Amino acid sequence: MTNTAHFPKLLSSQIAFDIARSILDGFDKHYRLFRETSRAAKQHFEAGTWKAAQIQLRERISYYDKRVGECVLLLEDEYAADELTDEVWREVKLHYIGLLIDHKQPELAETFFNSVCCKILHRAYFHNDFIFVRPAISTEYIENDEPVPTYRVYYPAKDGLRYSLKRVITNFQLQRPFADLEGDAAKVEARLLALFGNAAPEANHQIQVLSSLFYRNKGAYLVGKGINGNREFPFVVPILHNRKGELVLDTVLFDTKMITVLFSFTRAYFMVDIEVPSAYVKFVRTLLPTKPRSEIYTMFGLQKHGKSLFYRDFLHHLRHSSDRFEAAPGIRGLVMVVFSLPSFPYVFKVIKDHFPAPKETTRALVMEKYLLVKNHDRVGRMADTLEYSDVAFPRMRFGDDLLAELKEVAPSIVEEDGDNIVIRHLYIERRMIPLNIWLSNAEAAGDEAALEHGIVEYGNAIKELVGVNIFPGDMLYKNFGVTRHGRVVFYDYDEIEYITDCNFRTIPQARNEEDEMASEPWYPIGRNDVFPEQFGTFLLGNAKVRKYFMLHHADLLSAAFWQARKERIMEGQVDDVYPYPQQCRFSAKAQTAGEVVQTPHSTWSIQAA
Repeated sequence: MTNTAHFPKLLSSQIAFDIARSILDGFDKHYRLFRETSRAAKQHFEAGTWKAAQIQLRERISYYDKRVGECVLLLEDEYAADELTDEVWREVKLHYIGLLIDHKQPELAETFFNSVCCKILHRAYFHNDFIFVRPAISTEYIENDEPVPTYRVYYPAKDGLRYSLKRVITNFQLQRPFADLEGDAAKVEARLLALFGNAAPEANHQIQVLSSLFYRNKGAYLVGKGINGNREFPFVVPILHNRKGELVLDTVLFDTKMITVLFSFTRAYFMVDIEVPSAYVKFVRTLLPTKPRSEIYTMFGLQKHGKSLFYRDFLHHLRHSSDRFEAAPGIRGLVMVVFSLPSFPYVFKVIKDHFPAPKETTRALVMEKYLLVKNHDRVGRMADTLEYSDVAFPRMRFGDDLLAELKEVAPSIVEEDGDNIVIRHLYIERRMIPLNIWLSNAEAAGDEAALEHGIVEYGNAIKELVGVNIFPGDMLYKNFGVTRHGRVVFYDYDEIEYITDCNFRTIPQARNEEDEMASEPWYPIGRNDVFPEQFGTFLLGNAKVRKYFMLHHADLLSAAFWQARKERIMEGQVDDVYPYPQQCRFSAKAQTAGEVVQTPHSTWSIQAA
């Protein structure tokens, strides 16, 4: 709630109104361009122009910061600093609230307002009087004015389930023919009937489907739920191209774990055209009630508002917890200090001021690598990161050892400010179990299945990253984590490179005995040369790990494997990416567009999803 004690009784400042109007105009321009790009995803899907779709997705991520920058420049050019008094800024916020009445994206517009203000104001002004610490406009019951509602409703009891399913699909008006819509609808019908069970349908038995498809990679996803009495059944239907360029319904996902993985923080954002974001978030939360709203907004590509909601959740957690920040478990990194709050499922990463040998990098280069990952297709194998500036933590929640370490290795960005510790720049990531700890625990417990699973997933993660032109660089197990769903994810990005920038080589045959015994390589090595046969030296010291690695992923030790993948990428081929198990597809042998890079991932279980 805004503190009105210091506000004027009448809003009398024309400057304040003009500033509020300019900021909202900046947001409206941003969201108009955002929606245009999201709508274009449908045309790219229909035409199969996958590269163009990837480029648009990357460009869309930068739209927000560009519009914020434009707005800040406009205000700084139009108004002198002495005109922007505290009284004016208070009125700006009140005028802005008035302008948001009947707005379709008020929560996003409030976040945009905060972003502009935080570029102009000192952090001492980051409180209720000047920015939206808490939302001022309710998002309850906002609906579209357009002919297309947030979701469409179908009544299978009236028309029959299969007919209703065909109507669901044809209402999206995809401008590309289906190979066999009748047959695919029959398969979806059979799966849904099994899901709904044998209970007689209620008179108001419904199928509710969001009105926009969700586009990502080479797929379009229909998101909906069945309602029978007081029971709800979430489901997602992926739509793909087959090798002939015809559309197919590939499967139907109804296991909550599978749908959660589809919306995972390790995947690229969806391209989806949304008039009322809060209504879509509300619908998706009925399917995934434990998924934080911040993550759902982020997966819609509205990552800036997702950051705002996450930070509000974090502040709420701090108020209602008492544990202290501590160093995160695992091997200490050379580039980052990583700490966590045991009661909070995320880690905080701070870049050090200096890096010991053998690291040869800079803060700017590390930040560039993290930005690369933000803009890239993470293919379910790289953790998304939340980047923050000027974050204030309660001093009392830090132990002396952790605080001393932060001040020692990152003094330029760690500051004590009264009762707070202010960190000028940090990343926040979902907490995972480091893979080296997972493997050690599995071996200590004699759990061969868990050990094998970790190695299989590790190799799958690397191969799927290769498919989207990513070379992890440092492939040690400590740089990978295991999620709560048992998936292995890469999370250390300071040595990441594009596959196409690497030169994969086989170690030359030694010319003589002196070459073999030399302490240094006798052959020339370029900066981007990679020798895969050397990976085993660092990865396969443990006999059990080596057994499972050689069983499932021996090809990773061959330069030929890496070079072949590099050539595919350079030829412009885009691999198929399935965010669900191969065995749940209607046909495991289904031929979709492009070559499928088959890995043991194709048979992962629902429990390991």
